[in-house]
Amino acid sequence: MTLNEFLAYVKTRQPLGNPETQFFMNEMSDEARRITCEINGSYHSQDELRELFSRLFGRPVEPTFRVFPPFYTDFGKNITVGKNVFINACCHFQDHGGITIGDGCLIGHNVVFATLNHDMNPQKRAMMNPAPIVLGKNVWIGSNSTILQGVTVGDGAVVAAGAVVTKDVAPNTVVGGVPAKYIRDVEA
Repeated sequence: MTLNEFLAYVKTRQPLGNPETQFFMNEMSDEARRITCEINGSYHSQDELRELFSRLFGRPVEPTFRVFPPFYTDFGKNITVGKNVFINACCHFQDHGGITIGDGCLIGHNVVFATLNHDMNPQKRAMMNPAPIVLGKNVWIGSNSTILQGVTVGDGAVVAAGAVVTKDVAPNTVVGGVPAKYIRDVEA
């Protein structure tokens, strides 16, 4: 299986459970762990980090991308970041299903993006179901938040610290809580 074949397959949102897919995911996870160990193992300038993240993502990152390690991912090749994106320390990106971060997004400490979920049927529990996470432009994700598979966060939205987001977030709104619910509109 090639990377392009895998990325096309996960877009169909079909379960990830066949042996070929599992083998490919394991190989890619090994590569991601090697690069994240390099990222997290010592000090790097932002220019050096951009070079390492370009290797991790498999494509160049914007020169305006900034990150404070440590950073963790188990795949790495299905993450897309826009311009002027900042990711704070200790974030975990499970990106098999795809993570898109729009221009101007701010990601707080300890944020988790989880694009896979296990099947609810106990006999199929090992099967994983992918779905992408998409952040629009100028989204702020507060510290210790978790964004679950299939969620889209609209432009200008704010996810309060500690929220667990299970459903789409409308543009220019603030959500918070477990599960996250509408709190108010963003003031311009």
